[in-house]
Amino acid sequence: MKTNKIRIFYWVSTGIFALLMLMDSIGGITHEATGVAIMKHLGYPEYVLTIFGVAKLLGALAILQPKFRTLKEWAFAGFAINFIGAFCSRVAVGDPIGELIAPVVALLIMLLPYYAWKRFEAVKGTASLAVI
Repeated sequence: MKTNKIRIFYWVSTGIFALLMLMDSIGGITHEATGVAIMKHLGYPEYVLTIFGVAKLLGALAILQPKFRTLKEWAFAGFAINFIGAFCSRVAVGDPIGELIAPVVALLIMLLPYYAWKRFEAVKGTASLAVI
């Protein structure tokens, strides 16, 4: 029973986070106006939107797939680096506290599916050992 709850928590949190990153990736790839304005404000060239968008798309796909654990781990690391980098970029240009909250919240949201994945893997591992 505990395994089912963790599995549901894992897939729901991972699905929601992946959907958020997929939507953000589409905005980056299409150079959505708000993203362009933010990159300009932060001092980055506009073409980084495409790079970040493709990376987020690939990262979302990587966290959804169940087979390649190292790839999934690196995708989560990439998202963490992205959110920490966004926070640092906003600090560097002197943005007010209100603008610093979003990357921190995004990082905290990302930690939910990561934690759920680790719990699911641990429970899955002990469940298969109990059968033996």
